[in-house]
Amino acid sequence: MILTGRQILAAREAGRLRIEPWSDAQLNPNSYNLRLGEDLAVYTDHELDMAKPNGIEFLKIPPEGLLLQPGTLYLGRTLEYTETQGMVPMLEGRSSVGRLGLFVHVTAGFGDIGFCGYWTLEISCIQPVRIYAGVAICQIFYHSVDGEYDSYESGKYQRNSGIQPSMLWKDFLKE
Repeated sequence: MILTGRQILAAREAGRLRIEPWSDAQLNPNSYNLRLGEDLAVYTDHELDMAKPNGIEFLKIPPEGLLLQPGTLYLGRTLEYTETQGMVPMLEGRSSVGRLGLFVHVTAGFGDIGFCGYWTLEISCIQPVRIYAGVAICQIFYHSVDGEYDSYESGKYQRNSGIQPSMLWKDFLKE
């Protein structure tokens, strides 16, 4: 079941989820709007390799906005820090953003029970589009769980503080 806005608020008040900073104005009937931070990252290598770390460079979104170009993957970060206990957090783009041909996550909208951190956004566009820091770019929503569960306690992206490039290469070290 997906939590309603009222249930999201109740879960926050009960300490089952945390969104910082919080604003009641960002609460929707069954989700909460998350905003885009001011930093972006782009890969510096034309050819990316799953089995090794890939170089990135950081960009700041200026007050006049930043024009994104098709064919480039931009990594962004939510302005809000989130923590979730006992629920499955999921991230989805806002329809108003999607109607500009802007995708805010390629495949990584599914969170784990117990995830704590900022959400890295995989941003791409169909045609050039100007973006601005602080814009409500996506929404987080929550699924309740039925039965016993294990929390995501440690992992490649747990308790992050910034934009996280792919760390898939760490999986190759385990083999």
